[in-house]
Parts: sequence; C-alpha cells; structure tokens
Amino acid sequence: MTSGIELIKKLARTFGPTGCEGNVEEAIREELAESRAELFTDRMGNLVAHLKGKEGAPRVMLSAHMDEVGFMVTEILDDGTLHFDTVGGIDVRVMCGRPVLMGNEHKKVPGVLTAKGIHLQDAEERKKLPKISDMYIDVGTSSREETEKLLSLGDFGTFDTDFFTFGKDDAYFACKALDDRVGCAVLIELLRALESSPVPPSLDLYFAFTVREEIGISGATVTANRIAPDIAFVLETTAMADIADVPPEKRVADIGKGGVLSLLDRSTIYDRALIDRVLSVAEREKIPVQVKRYVSGGNDAGNIQRTGSGVRCLALSAPTRYLHAPISVGACADVTAMIALLGAVLGELGKEGK
Repeated sequence: MTSGIELIKKLARTFGPTGCEGNVEEAIREELAESRAELFTDRMGNLVAHLKGKEGAPRVMLSAHMDEVGFMVTEILDDGTLHFDTVGGIDVRVMCGRPVLMGNEHKKVPGVLTAKGIHLQDAEERKKLPKISDMYIDVGTSSREETEKLLSLGDFGTFDTDFFTFGKDDAYFACKALDDRVGCAVLIELLRALESSPVPPSLDLYFAFTVREEIGISGATVTANRIAPDIAFVLETTAMADIADVPPEKRVADIGKGGVLSLLDRSTIYDRALIDRVLSVAEREKIPVQVKRYVSGGNDAGNIQRTGSGVRCLALSAPTRYLHAPISVGACADVTAMIALLGAVLGELGKEGK
C-alpha cells in the first residue's frame, strides 16, 4: 500500500488511455485490497468502492476518471512505422519527438512520436503545424511484418514520461496523466482517512473510478445510473494558465493555493448551495480553496447531473499546469488541501444527514 507522492507516482505512471483502463483499475484495486469497502467493477470497466452507510442514509458519489489522453494505431506502414489518431484532446505542438508506450493491458512497446524533419521542410511547411495524419510512431522496426509481431490495429498508446518532484522542498510534481490520476489518488486517500476515523460520516459513500471520460463521459453515466446518488463530488484537474505570459485577469486558478471549485463549465452549472457549503467549511477550517475564474471544458459531472431524477453536483479540481501534454505539473499542497476539505465537508454532511 502506497500513499502521498508515491501513490500519485504509481497511478500517473500506469498505462491507461481512454478505452484501455484495465491496468489503472488493477493498480487501484491493489491499493484498496485492505479496505473494508465493497469493490465492484461493471461491464464497462468502472470500479466502485462502496463504503456502506446507515439504512436510508443519503447516497454520495465521489468520482474521478481513470483514463488519460493517448493514441490508437490506425495503420501499420510498409517500413514498420505506425499511423495513429489521438484519443482525447492533445495539442499537436507538444507531440513531436516525444517517447511513447504502445500496446494494451498485456503488452507494452516503446516508441517515438515524430514527423518530417525540419531540415526537409520547405518554407511554407515551416510556417504550419504538422497534422496528425503527417505524424508517425517509430517502434524500432524496419518492416510491416516485424511490427505486426508486436502491435495490431486498434492498439493504444500513451506518452511515456518519468515522474519527478522539483522546486523548493519538492513542492511540485510532474508526470504524464495527472489528469486525472491526481483525482484518483485523492479518492483513495480520502477513503482511507474515512475508514480510520472513529465515527465515519453517516452517509452511503460510493467512490467511483470511472472510464472513458476523455471521450464522451460514458463511464460516469453508467455508474451514476446504477448508484442513483443524491449528491456527486467530481474530483478532477483543471488547466489554469498561471504562467509567465498570461496576465492575472486571464488566469484560471493558481497552483499551490488549494483545490479549485467550478461554478460553471461547458456542460454543467454546479449546485450553488453545495459550493457555498464547501466555501463555508473551507473558511471555518482554514483550508485553502479557490474558485475557477474561467468558463471552459467539462467533466463527468456533465452527464452525472442528468441521470435519474437529477443529481446535485460539485467539481473540485487540482490546479495543473500543461494539461493533456506529455508532462503536467501539480503541487503537493493542493492535493493535501483537497483531501482535507472533502473530509471536512463529508463529516459535516454526515452529521446533518443531508
């Protein structure tokens, strides 16, 4: 059983593009092996840990998605290289020259993602970004037949990035797939904290590790329909643009200043009473939290809120630099603040039974 920064490292390094989340599920099951929560995996691959509450207790779903952005093999060329398409939104500007890992839950093949060299481009080509159709993946083979012994059409891929900490006192961490393995780590740590509490909240708690968020949010839809929660807390990451060339008024949030509450995004208007409750708890307990200052994106809440007769939703995200890139950056302090805040909020809701 791992915890803290080592838990984030373990999850972030695990191979798990959208549609191929099995290795991530296995890693989370391993971490929850000693939990008293009941574990269940549905037909789509969503993993739910149920911490059963008192009879008639409010149902609370806490959700984080297991999948990461990645690639899918669409063609194997005569020279052994691969054509591919992206799975989820990836900026082409950050792709060329990156190490990747290709395969599925049972096999992993290292490679390099690249495109036509700049020294071979003409003047007009140098003015334009390459298209996905102009890129390829080199897996170190020299023929179609050689590559076909390793990979098949429909196999997946992810960036292959090492995890490291940096900054004063190692305050920051960096790796691929922080979206949303940070959220998964928060759920695991929160579940453990609640189990070790002398008086667990009087709530029926469902910790949902969902699939396929990056493409269509289908996993959370199935899970929410089965659980039928009264309230859902979605644990995510959010891009924040707190970098040197962005003026303060255009920054989404700030790294190191706590989790980020969303008021509105492209798919959800969040429950204002829940937001006010969380802000009140944060102020009282002196836990850092911030409000997202820009309307963008979406997450599992977009579909969860529309299941059954409607679900009250709240999103709390870890501010993350360089989202959906080969490497992203988060802050240890933000993860700690998110766990503390969620624990305090659930404790208050459990005492009130609402």
